[in-house]
Amino acid sequence: MTTALGTLPDLLRERVPELAVDLDTWTRRMMRWHFGPETASPFWAARRARLGFDPLKDVDGFAALELFGLFDKAELRAASARDLRPRGYRDRPFRVFETGGTTGPPCRIVNVTRLAYDVEIYRTVLEARGVAGGDVLAMTPSGPHAYGHFVEGLADSWHGAVHAIDFDPRWVKAALRADGEADAYTAHLVDQTLALLAAERPSLLFTTSRLLLELAMRLPRPLHTYGIRAVCTGGTSCTAAEAEFLRAEHLPGVQWIDTYGNTLVGHALQADAVAGAPDVPGGTGHSYHLPPPFAVLKVVDPADPWREVAVGERGRVRATTLLEDLFLPNLLERDSAVRTGPHPWFPWDGVAAVRPFQKDGGANGGAVEGVY
Repeated sequence: MTTALGTLPDLLRERVPELAVDLDTWTRRMMRWHFGPETASPFWAARRARLGFDPLKDVDGFAALELFGLFDKAELRAASARDLRPRGYRDRPFRVFETGGTTGPPCRIVNVTRLAYDVEIYRTVLEARGVAGGDVLAMTPSGPHAYGHFVEGLADSWHGAVHAIDFDPRWVKAALRADGEADAYTAHLVDQTLALLAAERPSLLFTTSRLLLELAMRLPRPLHTYGIRAVCTGGTSCTAAEAEFLRAEHLPGVQWIDTYGNTLVGHALQADAVAGAPDVPGGTGHSYHLPPPFAVLKVVDPADPWREVAVGERGRVRATTLLEDLFLPNLLERDSAVRTGPHPWFPWDGVAAVRPFQKDGGANGGAVEGVY
């Protein structure tokens, strides 16, 4: 396992050649794609004239994306899906995905190629960890949510079956916003999962950290006895104490592979702690690294979103997505995190100890995680 993970950067670039493209070169390529008359989406074509600069001439590298200022997510919420599809993909099939609505009304995005990138990258990581293959139990959002479609694409890549549950994450968030409780709906999700675990013996379980905790409380025996070799989580955050409890009490003999991210930025991949690395207060022993050039995470000063904090400092997450399917410059995320340096598996900066961002040390700006 160590040898495979040690060569992971090279293997990722071999499987997904775009990952070997220099970030500045890729940025210029994406400017030509998203603002060229033959390829631009109606969304960005309509905004070009009022930018106050020419993205084709003035954006000479990634740093110059600051010219766009901070992206207002309200614009994405108001856009129609067809206006988001690049004209360069007019003859390609596409799907519409929606976010979970953690910070308000859901956003829509289109998928033409990004899901294939996500699947290849994640499959490579699973292979390096020795757990790729087999059938999958998807305790994940379904319907318009990208997570469920991603899991299906992953299993398709090795001809595995996907056993999915009915899961609408917005139901829980609506209940919590109305000062209700999520217990009944969470129990409904766990009941479906328990039945599939007992009947199908899947190899991989995909879910969220919050639901993994709930499932663990109801399991009559350890997960590995059901045939599970790895649990893959994403979505909601998990405290250090909760993570230690799960590893010690419920996940013996099972790899736990976590990611940080969302529908708009993709999957920041988990890197395990290495010898000599400083401990991150409040962390779970892992850092998370988002593969450039498709997307870049910066940890910035909440009072000055253009100042990146030093390695080891906490700040707010600012994300830029640079895909053919989706261009989102300088989006302030709902999260805060500690900036980490590069890792031997993922040689670019990462984040750790992720938690909801709280303005002025208080409320988290209306964000409701729920179970996703």
